Amino acid sequence: MKRALRGILTEVLGVTLGVLLTAAGLDMFLIPQKIAAGGVSGIATVLYYLMRAPVGLTMLVLNIPLFIWAFFRLGWRVCLHSMYGTVGLSLAVDLLMPWLPVPTHDPLLGAVFGGVVTGLGLGIVFRYHGTTGGTELLAAILRTYTGANVGQLLFLVDAAVVLFAGLVFRSYELAMYALVAVFVTSWLIDMVQEGFSYAKAFLIISDRSREIAGQVISRLDRGATALQGRGMYTGLDREVLLVVVSRAEVTRLKDLVRQVDPRAFVILADVHEVLGEGFKPLRDQE
Repeated sequence: MKRALRGILTEVLGVTLGVLLTAAGLDMFLIPQKIAAGGVSGIATVLYYLMRAPVGLTMLVLNIPLFIWAFFRLGWRVCLHSMYGTVGLSLAVDLLMPWLPVPTHDPLLGAVFGGVVTGLGLGIVFRYHGTTGGTELLAAILRTYTGANVGQLLFLVDAAVVLFAGLVFRSYELAMYALVAVFVTSWLIDMVQEGFSYAKAFLIISDRSREIAGQVISRLDRGATALQGRGMYTGLDREVLLVVVSRAEVTRLKDLVRQVDPRAFVILADVHEVLGEGFKPLRDQE
């Protein structure tokens, strides 16, 4: 029971932090530069400059029909799960706007730093199982009709908002800056959710895999896992070694493999998060 309550409290605090960062990115960088970087916030930014309507209030009003639609298409659980982040972001944008500084009036800096801060905020919201409604909710609804990928639908909806803003503001440059912000935001969201690449995974195919594994264990103090594989050209069964190391150990492992079997076939890939012995403890994620 205590663990469940602690988990709920952690999620609420995480979503709150993410919402505040997202609101700060909008208020300090995107809205002052007329950068409508997609989504409900982008539409609200356009309406703010057309009618001086408060951005947060406009976001909330635009989300109401989406929540009603989602209630019938996706169920009340989805709506309830999205409500805290959506209402919190709308309130935070309007309440923080008079108090936050505008550090730059350069639209390119506004697009880059706005994308970084809002992407960081949204990534934290998503990491703690929250959402902020808007186009994410719309994409989920449209998916029930079309069956299309949510990511593709999000991109199409955001692109339509950016195009709409460019036409209203009569500026191709602002539309391009908005696209920069969209890409930066998307990249930061992925980084926060997946983790920054700090480890490397090796797949090693060799006739001397057992000897290589022994060297990895004894000289690098790392584990090695043997996967069963078969060469489709030769038809021969072989062991494929999976070894995960830190960035600092990449060169040492390459040299080790080269010394044992210069003819080995090695695949090196980025690993965004590693949980378990020798890396981040799995219990930290509970």
